[in-house]
This record gives sequence, structure tokens and C-alpha cells, in this order.
Amino acid sequence: MKIAQIAPLAESVPPKLYGGTERIVSYLTEELAALGHDVTLFASGDSVT
Repeated sequence: MKIAQIAPLAESVPPKLYGGTERIVSYLTEELAALGHDVTLFASGDSVT
């Protein structure tokens, strides 16, 4: 399944310090990819997920 996720651009994904929404987006992206889904994440340029 192809999935697109959009994260707020205020913090990187996963966040270096604080970022509730960004951390959840990171966890979801990693787990969906581990299950074999084709995940595209739209986030700030310094994101590493």
C-alpha cells in the first residue's frame, strides 16, 4: 500500500529535543515501512526517518 504522511515543518522527524507530533509521525513511518508499505514522508529537510 502506498502511504503519504505530512509532518509539521517546525521540527525535524524525529525531533532532536521536543516534538510530540513529529515523534509520533516518526514512529508511524518506521513501523509502516517495517510492515512492507511504501511510505512517503513530507517533512523538513533535516529529517532522517
